Amino acid sequence: DPEMPFVPSIPEDQFILVEEGDSTIIPCRTSDPNAQVTLMNSLGKAVFAAYDSKQGFTGSFPAGSYTCKTTAKGVEFKSDEFLIYILRATPQLPVEIEAIKTVYKTGETIVVTCVVFDNEVVNLQWNYPGKVKEKGLINLDDIKVPSQKLVYTLTIPEASVKDTGDYECTARHATKEVKENRKVMITVHDKGFVHLEPHFSPLETVDLHEVKNFVVDVQ
Repeated sequence: DPEMPFVPSIPEDQFILVEEGDSTIIPCRTSDPNAQVTLMNSLGKAVFAAYDSKQGFTGSFPAGSYTCKTTAKGVEFKSDEFLIYILRATPQLPVEIEAIKTVYKTGETIVVTCVVFDNEVVNLQWNYPGKVKEKGLINLDDIKVPSQKLVYTLTIPEASVKDTGDYECTARHATKEVKENRKVMITVHDKGFVHLEPHFSPLETVDLHEVKNFVVDVQ
């Protein structure tokens, strides 16, 4: 079609997510298989890469915006803009779960964090006793300095005894069949308690000038 030499692209095709070091396709396809197409970067400079009219340009491209151009019957046409984002993603999936404490009283706020290292795009799910009631609040912090890590924080306000149980996070790799899960046991008591265990009898005697120790274990 000389009026539309570039096949229209859908929005999903225009945002290209690529793992660091991987090759990708910039999908500016043409309706004429013999069209001469040039790939341009955001500075207006030509980028050399292998081209297939049914797929587009293939190669390892730096992050940024790219546009294709061609000429039909002496008229120059430009494709839609394609944006490439480079993502950091290691083949492994290092995950750690952290709890400020594991024993709570009724009414306190439970806080558990799950940290994913060296991966920018991860699907993470929580399983915990109050999930059915959607009691938990989930927050994500994407930290890039000094190193890449995703910090998922699960907060349970106004904890009750029913919130006792396993708190588990499951992280799945965005592009590979890799998943890791971690869990921690949280206990919620109806009220605080102190357990005393004395190491002496109800009645003790001591001789004059004798030094005697009275020991109590407190939990």
